[in-house]
Amino acid sequence: MGSIKPEVSQEVLPYLIEYKDGTVERLVGTQVTPPGSDPQTGVVSKDVLIVPETGVSVRLYRPIDTPKDKKLPLVVYFHGGAFCIATVGEPLYHNSLNILVANSNVVAVSVDFRNSPEFPLPAAYDDSWAALEWVASHAAGGGPEVWLNENVDFDKVYLAGDSAGANISHHMAIRAGSTRINGLKFRGILMIQPYFWGEKPIGSEVTDTVRKGMVDIWWRYVCPSDKGCDDPLINPFADGSPCLSGLACDRVIVCVAEKDILRDRGVLYYDALVKSGWGGKVEFDEVEGEDHVFHLFNPTCEKAVNMIKRLARFINEESEI
Repeated sequence: MGSIKPEVSQEVLPYLIEYKDGTVERLVGTQVTPPGSDPQTGVVSKDVLIVPETGVSVRLYRPIDTPKDKKLPLVVYFHGGAFCIATVGEPLYHNSLNILVANSNVVAVSVDFRNSPEFPLPAAYDDSWAALEWVASHAAGGGPEVWLNENVDFDKVYLAGDSAGANISHHMAIRAGSTRINGLKFRGILMIQPYFWGEKPIGSEVTDTVRKGMVDIWWRYVCPSDKGCDDPLINPFADGSPCLSGLACDRVIVCVAEKDILRDRGVLYYDALVKSGWGGKVEFDEVEGEDHVFHLFNPTCEKAVNMIKRLARFINEESEI
């Protein structure tokens, strides 16, 4: 006789199933691609353990032909996955980082933060902050990782992420605004289809009750809270949320996709940032006819290529502020 599956405790579709015996079955985001040299993009990568106590690691990327002591901008990237799936080795993310690094001519640090439910929030935020502190340990040239010592311009640091990773980028910039990380100058944030939410539906959420309910479940699963989807971690406009004017950078680009259920939250963030008194320069880019993280699933389509080029220009432009 075959083994009997334990009773289901909760389904968090399309991501995972949690059983009453505590086991978690992830349905997507479980594949892993090793680091190495990518001949298509001319980018090389490697994994580095940065916090042995928690097991947190990063995947580093740089163009293969980067000369020694050539200083490049640094992108610290936080992957998506609703805080419960995916890693830096997920093939879609690994490929996307190779493409971004090749187009932008940067060094990238992709953070492998711990996922919920095994490590409930705020673990992902704490791990991401620890990664920034690890990066900063190289600013004077004496850190443990030679790529960062030799090839990073620490006056040109960008926070970036898609979906949940864009949410993390926001919170890292807010925290850095009040808790300075010595040695790093944050020049901007790249927010790709950011994962923000709220209890009260807005925009397309009003009529798309199925997807509204689905995203509600996602957040309540990873962050059990009496505030629900108005927890400041997911709703930057809820009571108790820090003011956007405290962002520790002077440039932001918000990218949304027309068919994405998260689109209206990204628009709201952009509008609020413009009106916040922050004083920086915020840009907005909407891709018509596409849904959430389309660029991961179809990276060679014209719209994905154009979006990556837009992000590369954003990184390499000199701030006018």
